[in-house]
Amino acid sequence: MKVLVCISVVPDTTTKIGFTDNDTQFNTQGVQYILNPYDELAVTRGLELAEANNGSVTIVHVGKADSEAVIRKALSMGANEAIRIDADPTDAQLVAAEIAKIAAGYDLILTGRESIDYNSGAVCGLLGAHLGIPAINVVTRIDFANGKFSFDRDIDGGKETVSCAGPVVASAQKELCEPRIPNMRGIMAARTKPLQVLAPQTTANYSKNERYEMPPAKTGVRMIDASEAEKLIDILKNEVKAI
Repeated sequence: MKVLVCISVVPDTTTKIGFTDNDTQFNTQGVQYILNPYDELAVTRGLELAEANNGSVTIVHVGKADSEAVIRKALSMGANEAIRIDADPTDAQLVAAEIAKIAAGYDLILTGRESIDYNSGAVCGLLGAHLGIPAINVVTRIDFANGKFSFDRDIDGGKETVSCAGPVVASAQKELCEPRIPNMRGIMAARTKPLQVLAPQTTANYSKNERYEMPPAKTGVRMIDASEAEKLIDILKNEVKAI
């Protein structure tokens, strides 16, 4: 079994966010980057499936050279090799188009549900469309038996089970597994594992950022006495317009 896991590199959730160039560019100065948490789950489950089926795991990332430390973390979890496509990941369409160029020959392609910075959640479906293969989004279980993959995914009011033969692409939801923590042996081995850098093959500009802005500052808390329920309803209806 050959597994390809697509990873993104995102700012740590404790990072203070700011913008430059008249709020048209994200300010990367002093930002600490981490492996996207949903992608970490995809790496873990991909490794478990590959190990159980005499397979291998390849990591792929669209990004510049400063992302290689995070790529090495994915390698330290147990992946066999990595590919970095040397392009700025400007949007999901570009990322999917670039990954699709190198994704032939893999039985299972995994992504995270979404990246925790832009939260588009689109790469899985776009990859399926580019490759002409099934795309199973937001899965909470992946198993492999008798030549077929089986997936569970939450839907409104219940759970859906889907099965199909590979190749197939799926995105990892948080209930899929517990992330694997690299051990010292894995960290040391990751330093020498192959990390291939490829030139981008896509030149299209699918989108551009017009402007960034911070959310409104939090306002003070207003306390309403429990005996004044009608006052709370009036505020929610006429001031907040929540009902």
